[in-house]
Amino acid sequence: MARVAVVTSHPLFAEGGHLVIADGLTAALRDAGHDATVIRTPQNRFGRQGAAYLATWLTDVGLTHDGTPVDHVVSFRFPSYAVRHASHVCWLNHRMREYYDQWPRFSGPLSWRGRVKERLRRRVIHAADRYLLTRNVRRVFAQSRTIQRRLERWGGIPSDVLYPPPPPRPYRCDGYGDYLFVASRLSPLKRVGLVLEALAHPVAGGIRCVIAGDGEECETLRSRINTLGLGERVRLVGTVGETELVDHLARCRAVCYPPSAEDYGLVTLEAFVSRKAVITCVDSGGPAELVRSDEDGLVVEPDPASLAHAFRRVMDDAALAERLGAAAEARAREFTWDRTIPRLLVG
Repeated sequence: MARVAVVTSHPLFAEGGHLVIADGLTAALRDAGHDATVIRTPQNRFGRQGAAYLATWLTDVGLTHDGTPVDHVVSFRFPSYAVRHASHVCWLNHRMREYYDQWPRFSGPLSWRGRVKERLRRRVIHAADRYLLTRNVRRVFAQSRTIQRRLERWGGIPSDVLYPPPPPRPYRCDGYGDYLFVASRLSPLKRVGLVLEALAHPVAGGIRCVIAGDGEECETLRSRINTLGLGERVRLVGTVGETELVDHLARCRAVCYPPSAEDYGLVTLEAFVSRKAVITCVDSGGPAELVRSDEDGLVVEPDPASLAHAFRRVMDDAALAERLGAAAEARAREFTWDRTIPRLLVG
């Protein structure tokens, strides 16, 4: 038996897929006979990132509450990989994307003074991340090829891809209902607005959709639903608990998840293990890596017409949705905690 600290960071009063993965890893470690716990380190707002990195660096993960040594540490996202331990593996979800692949989007609206200040912070963050991910950890696993490519592009940091399995939830399939399901944080990069535009396309006439999640775009999307005349067909149900999430995955026709350059996209495998196909886009990052188009889902161009035609296909052909879903479930069996844990603990 090993004592394992699973370390991740998270902003206050927010949810995220990486927390589900961290909790899933912890539960799987315990099921395998290990003693495991989750440690959340700070993720401070812009201008306070240095304090978060320093606080994490100073966090003691070497001993348990009774003085027993911790055998292994598995960290996830920035700045959790700043914790120090002799047996430390990083299973990277993402670095601070505003200073990496999202830099043009982030820096564009800034004033020239703000841009100068953030350029300096960006250089410091890049240097800190490179040191921590090459000197402070024994090995880096990337949760997708998308993350791996970012590590190579910004820092030349070597990594191996290790996709997270679905969490140990009571997933099931109750059939192939009459609606599409979207489960996502409501933020611009998740492109839920693109789903609405597709549903408003004439090809998608009459198709119903349930959207679960919350975020800064909630009211904008609610207004867009009304403007597009989708009020009778689209429901925003807000944040849902595990039971309701599993119920929707069990009953929907298929899952739509078309984010832009997503790190991983846990809902993809959650849909797969629920025997449901996933509709995503060619530029969606992690989901597009997992979905094999016309085998266990549909991968289309990121425009309303392409998505609308994909929606129409699965909604008009229940047999197609069932065939794709069966292949998706078989695909999900490739990702297990029994295969994952030994790699993380051996490093």
